[in-house]
Amino acid sequence: MAEYMDEHGNDEDLRGLEDEGGQDGDRNGNGGAGGNGTADSGDAAEGSGASISTRELPSPLYRLRSSHSNETYYAFWTGSEVLEPRMSVVAPTRYGRDICELQGVVLEAVRVSSDELLKIERIATPEDLEHVAANREREAKAFELCRQKIEARRLPMKLVTAHYLLDEPKVLFFFSADSRVDFRELVKDLVSVFKMRIELRQIGVRDEARVTGGCGVCGRVLCCHGVSDKLTPVSIKMAKDQNLSLNSMKISGPCGRLLCCLAYEYGFYRDARRELPAEGVRFQFDGVLFRVIEVNALGGSVKAAGEDGRVLEFLAARFLHSEGRWSVKEPVAE
Repeated sequence: MAEYMDEHGNDEDLRGLEDEGGQDGDRNGNGGAGGNGTADSGDAAEGSGASISTRELPSPLYRLRSSHSNETYYAFWTGSEVLEPRMSVVAPTRYGRDICELQGVVLEAVRVSSDELLKIERIATPEDLEHVAANREREAKAFELCRQKIEARRLPMKLVTAHYLLDEPKVLFFFSADSRVDFRELVKDLVSVFKMRIELRQIGVRDEARVTGGCGVCGRVLCCHGVSDKLTPVSIKMAKDQNLSLNSMKISGPCGRLLCCLAYEYGFYRDARRELPAEGVRFQFDGVLFRVIEVNALGGSVKAAGEDGRVLEFLAARFLHSEGRWSVKEPVAE
């Protein structure tokens, strides 16, 4: 049975840019894989250290990155060899046993469960790396063949990538689509050609950007590809609180969803705004009623317009909030 994953929402004005985030949530779909039962996603369970207590995490912990899906994993190592960053190792990922790149030692494990730990089986040998290089050519051919089969059956799906595992007779195909796709006949076509286990995985548009990579509007590599593969929820409220233009072309990435960096910076803006009055708030200063017209959370200042026509700028340190009202302290004489 092939895996089916989805994370789509209805595109409606700016709300269509929002995304619930998280990585591909697995849902089962139909499709045979060589007639030998199911293609499960629990391959990483074997040897993953799931029996280790959460309070007794092994040390040191390492961070691994899968080259084909760009996903990262926490892992531990029980061998005697010294592991170095950028080293290739073999580990049981959630798709199956495969080559991963070691990113380095985890200095502080935050919200890490023992259930998600992988056990590094061994350091990749030159033969493993040669096998991976040979698979690159096979993957290019498999991708083109699968794309032709999709076009022949007129299926509403976009093929993203194809991948051969290191030492398992299985081919992974990642695709995106706007809705559920009945790919049972496609799986039969692929099995008849490859004569091995076939696994189809539907991913959302954000995961597609994470897998393929690209350049963002800032001119740097996409955050989901080069910074973190953990896709957190992003909302329009985050853009509003950061005083950003609500132009969809400016606050959305190549995937068509809100920029990941909005979530990274939102915590700072949220905490900074707690020390400042919101726009529209009125307060008394110098015997005149002022109204807040602009809040600069990044600079820690507020602009307010007075009934006498003055427009003044106040620093955050001068504001006091008491009994539901805002007031301004007099500046401290130097």
